[in-house]
Amino acid sequence: MNDWPDRRTGDRSERYGRGSASPQPESARSMPHIQRRPAQPRRPQNPPQRPQVPPQSQGYDDRYQDGGYGDSPDPGYDSGYNTGQVYGSGSGGSDGRGGGGRRGGGDGGYVQGRPAPDWRRRIKLGALTLVVVVLAVSISTYFWADSKLKREVDLSKVIDRPESGDGTNYLIVGSDSREGMSDEEKKRLRTGSAEGKRTDSMMILHDGSNGPTLISLPRDSNVEIPTFKGSESGKTFQGTGRQVKLNAAYAEDGPELLVRTVEFNTGLHIDHYVEIGFGGFAKIVDAIGGVELDIPKAFKDKKSGADFKAGKQTLNGEQSLAFVRTRYAFAGSDLDRTKNQQKFLAALASQTATPSTIINPFKLYPTLGAGLDTLIVDKDMSLWSLANMFFAMKGVTGGDGTSMNMPISGSTGGNLVWDKAKVKQLVQQLNNDEKVTVTGN
Repeated sequence: MNDWPDRRTGDRSERYGRGSASPQPESARSMPHIQRRPAQPRRPQNPPQRPQVPPQSQGYDDRYQDGGYGDSPDPGYDSGYNTGQVYGSGSGGSDGRGGGGRRGGGDGGYVQGRPAPDWRRRIKLGALTLVVVVLAVSISTYFWADSKLKREVDLSKVIDRPESGDGTNYLIVGSDSREGMSDEEKKRLRTGSAEGKRTDSMMILHDGSNGPTLISLPRDSNVEIPTFKGSESGKTFQGTGRQVKLNAAYAEDGPELLVRTVEFNTGLHIDHYVEIGFGGFAKIVDAIGGVELDIPKAFKDKKSGADFKAGKQTLNGEQSLAFVRTRYAFAGSDLDRTKNQQKFLAALASQTATPSTIINPFKLYPTLGAGLDTLIVDKDMSLWSLANMFFAMKGVTGGDGTSMNMPISGSTGGNLVWDKAKVKQLVQQLNNDEKVTVTGN
């Protein structure tokens, strides 16, 4: 009888499978119909305390990877660790930015949501902002100052003008205008209360490639009034050879006739006209905090109010006006006065056209306001031309410039007569923009 189920024989050689030529058993075969339940890990009765998360600066410890006990953790057991989380120095990512982590250790590196500041970009942006602000202020200041210029002199009314030479010629006039001055200011500045206005000083400033040249025209100079067209009436007045003092031309028909008379008697073309009155002159000086001047010899003058000691001193507006107006205290009278006027105006320009005044709004705007309120110029004068004039005036005392009086040959009836030969040579050098070699009194 066969005791083996499923047609198995009692031959033991076949119990290990058919066709087996070896008495040894074959390797274990897969039996999918048999399922085994995995063994449950044994838990200790009193499990140890869960280890603390290591500090970020120490990194991740591999001994906690399997729960700390060397066997596989229970799928339902929460070990308290996030194996996808990066701790410490960012070893879980290639650049330290993954997994929501951060670079630690206080190295100032990347922090998620707050990138490191781009200082180069910030510096460029700051520089650009500064340039825009400076340009805006400069442009607004330019238009503000330009609007305050009194362009009242029309040089197109001047007839029979000489041809222009090289360089630029300015006729600078200091008038005794009391316009805008109160009775108290007139008394303090000793200007008197005469109606109208007269020229108190006249100068030609030539600005060329060989340095600036400042030439004073004494107001008592003997000149001929030529044929001219009236500035108001437009009527032509024929010249009769009439000889007068130079300041009489201004008193007769204003700046236009003065320019016509200077051009006729010198042959020099005047490009721009600039005039300032008593009040404006004093205000400019006070706006810049006074003008430092070295006075070689003490002098007094009751009419102008001058009372100066010798040596270096800072003159305020009132003192400055007295200094440039004084004539009776000097032996040379008007000639000595023109020399003092040149000296003072050069010092004023030198101390005004400085960075401390130009970049300081608390000095710049009061100075511009004081000067432009009383400055009268020709219709073609621009702020650029006016600035060039001041810098040329500054150059007169900078070693590159020349200052002189118009050459005088003598006097007649109290009028100073120009040296015609020297005047002709001087004008020729100015027109050709040559170095001036002619000397004056």
